[in-house]
Amino acid sequence: MKYLVRDKLLALGDDYWIEDEDGRHAFLVDGKALRLRDTLELKDPDGQILITLRERFFGFRDAMTLERDDRRLAVIRKKRFSLLRNHYLVTLNEGTELDISGRILDREFKVEYDGELLALVSRQWYRIRETYAVDVIREDTDASLLIAVAVCVIRMAEKEREGPDPEQ
Repeated sequence: MKYLVRDKLLALGDDYWIEDEDGRHAFLVDGKALRLRDTLELKDPDGQILITLRERFFGFRDAMTLERDDRRLAVIRKKRFSLLRNHYLVTLNEGTELDISGRILDREFKVEYDGELLALVSRQWYRIRETYAVDVIREDTDASLLIAVAVCVIRMAEKEREGPDPEQ
C-alpha cells in the first residue's frame, strides 16, 4: 500500500494528512509547537494517537524516539560508521533493527529488515513538487511505524543539513 506525503508541510507546529493510494486520509501528523524538543504525533483518522515522535533531549548523537502508549517503541540514530552517507538505524525495543539507506534528502530510500525490503520511499511516482510516497511492501508490517520512521529520518537529515542550532 502506498501512502502520499506532502513534504513542504514538515515545519514544526504544522499538521498535515498522509493519504492512502485511494486518496483517503490515513494518518494525521500533528506537530506540537512550543515544546523544548521536536515532538510530533502520528494519529489515525479518528484522532487516536498511534505513535509519538520525539527528539532526544540529551545525548551525544542525534536521535529520535518513537513511543506508543507512553512506552518507547524504537530509537532512530544516524549510523556513524558507514560507507553510505545517508544511513540510519532503527532499534526496536525487542532488539530488532531496521536499516534505512539511500538518498534521504532526495526522498529516495529504503527500509529493510535483515536484507528484506519493508518499505520504499520515493518521489518517482509523483510529479507534484514537494510530494513523496511511502510504499509499504509487506502487508503484515505496521504501516504507522514505517511512516513514522520515514518522517523521522527525513526530519533528522534536514536538521543535520541546517547545521547546529546556535541557541543550544
